[in-house]
Amino acid sequence: MHETLRGTGVALVTPFKKNLEIDFDGFKRLLDYISDNGVNYFVVNGTTGESATTNKSEKHQLLDFIRKNNKSNLPVVYGTGGYDTADIVEHVKDLDWTGTEALLSVSPYYNRPSQAGIIKHYEAIADACPRPVILYNVPKRTGANMKASTTLELAKHENIIGIKEASPDFGQIIDIMAGKPDDFLVISGDDMNTIPMISLGCVGVISVLANALPDKMSEMVKLALSGNFSGASKILFELNEINPHMYSEGSPVGVKQLLSEMKIIDNYVRLPHVEASDQLKEKIRMYIS
Repeated sequence: MHETLRGTGVALVTPFKKNLEIDFDGFKRLLDYISDNGVNYFVVNGTTGESATTNKSEKHQLLDFIRKNNKSNLPVVYGTGGYDTADIVEHVKDLDWTGTEALLSVSPYYNRPSQAGIIKHYEAIADACPRPVILYNVPKRTGANMKASTTLELAKHENIIGIKEASPDFGQIIDIMAGKPDDFLVISGDDMNTIPMISLGCVGVISVLANALPDKMSEMVKLALSGNFSGASKILFELNEINPHMYSEGSPVGVKQLLSEMKIIDNYVRLPHVEASDQLKEKIRMYIS
């Protein structure tokens, strides 16, 4: 099992300046802050990093910056995905994978392929990728669910090592856990579902909240993985107060506002996202006051 991917991974935001260029000074502050607070690995260029609105050059720059500014030498998972299989395969082949642990790739969105199409899509990526591949199922974003039977078929591929599962269907999650190979990783893609998923055998979470609250998220996950579900739940109940505000106006709008209130990065986002409303800002300020 890939033990480096056990625990709390952080779905890193991409800080921007007012002119919407990448704010690398802010990115360093964020990386240093997270590194000091107990998380296990970074995920760069995931959905929370606004990967839909960063170009390939920027994605390469972000990865290169982490390689040079990873003071705790945490494992790095690189995210890339989309609706054009050939383009993703080309990107995977062109990337310098030095210092990376794995690829996280979201299930195809917009064109909504069949389950057979999803299998062929991931097989093409896994065949081309020099690093292990983690599937990512997030139906509320992609518009199409990756069924448990599809995940289990892909788990047979020698270069596909796990899935970040963000389906709200626990029946589906149970089917995956019951049928998967022993060394196939199931990672929560929903912060609030992490504890019940760990109780089923999930190995951790790739978290949005861990950008701003890495200490609490990592402690919650450690307690759950050790079997202390009572202690983990106490933290979960506290996080449940702020979690809805991370998504009410789109992600990563909420978590960027929280990070801005904490003076770590600014709250700028690229269109079609817009800055948090005054009402959302006030709710987030109430949480941290």
